[in-house]
Amino acid sequence: MQSARDIPIHGLFQVAHELVDEELFTRLRAAGFTELRPAHACVFGTITPEGDRLTVLAERADMTKQAVGEIASELEQIGYVERVPDPSDGRAKIIKLTDRGEQAWRLGWSVIGDIQARWEKRYGKARVREMIDLLVELVDAEGAGLAGEARSAA
Repeated sequence: MQSARDIPIHGLFQVAHELVDEELFTRLRAAGFTELRPAHACVFGTITPEGDRLTVLAERADMTKQAVGEIASELEQIGYVERVPDPSDGRAKIIKLTDRGEQAWRLGWSVIGDIQARWEKRYGKARVREMIDLLVELVDAEGAGLAGEARSAA
């Protein structure tokens, strides 16, 4: 059996991501949110409680407006989000969580909090905080330039 130490860094990120997704979506399904899937995270992981424009969600998710728009449309069809006029610009739309969407959003963030708390108990708060700080630093330093380059190349 292969040791985790033998897995390249991108593989470790992928495995860790899959472990979190597995618990998150298992718990969401158990609570009755059976239609939700990992692809919906580009909206649920980036939306604010007051709602946001599609362009803002796409930027936060580091995805194209078209890709996030397709996910938002799917979530709208299954009753998790709605599009409402932007009060600051009547031509624009805000994507907002419906009541059902807000329930799923709250549960999702609660599950993420549970996972982090479990890791802190198992590995120590300082180590988990250091991991988070390093990932934030890495994304801030490396991700910003790459996101723009990837979009302009598409």
